[in-house]
Amino acid sequence: MRILIVEDDPSVADGILDGLASTTFETKHVATGADALAAIQDFDPELVLLDLGLPDMDGTDVCREIRKISSVPIIVVSARDEEIDRVIALEIGADDYVVKPFGMRELVARIKAVARRSSSSDAHVAPAAEREFGILKIDRRAIRVTLNGDEIHLTPKEFELLVYLSEDPGAVHRRTDILHDVWDTNWYGTTKTLDAHVAAIRKKLGDPAWIESVRGVGFRFGIPS
Repeated sequence: MRILIVEDDPSVADGILDGLASTTFETKHVATGADALAAIQDFDPELVLLDLGLPDMDGTDVCREIRKISSVPIIVVSARDEEIDRVIALEIGADDYVVKPFGMRELVARIKAVARRSSSSDAHVAPAAEREFGILKIDRRAIRVTLNGDEIHLTPKEFELLVYLSEDPGAVHRRTDILHDVWDTNWYGTTKTLDAHVAAIRKKLGDPAWIESVRGVGFRFGIPS
């Protein structure tokens, strides 16, 4: 697997490179946001480790730009440890968030878990057909969502979550079941991750009624009246 490491601190970058040297991963290191965006095209990574504090642009902007051109899994690796930083990163398209300092065993485990979820998602959506819910259309073959004919750009995990909830409209899905089925049992995060993804989907669809909250239980897919 090709991994792009976007990190401006040489000591941190060297630590990651050394830690991954014993694995089968192929790595490339860049220190700026501009070089990261260029590497998305040139290196064609299968996973990105992205620092937020870059010298030329904020990592959140890099994440947004990557999401415009690629669905490659992104793990944010940052010293920012506030909950809002995690939520924002997940809302704009990151698949996981690791706080510095971290252990290499944990980082490698997260890389493998994210890669596994991404691979499972690709296999899961391939054989299905298009679904229509009024003005909303979900095409699982093309991995495409349209609303009133306009394409809605979702991250891979947002798409997988929307597909999962829309499989049984009106049914209530428990938080633990969603995390197990969509994120898999090896997910390290809290249910705040689920909330962030639901919030992002609602914002993009323009109406929170598409995904209704059921207090103390979870969420259900609905069709706005």
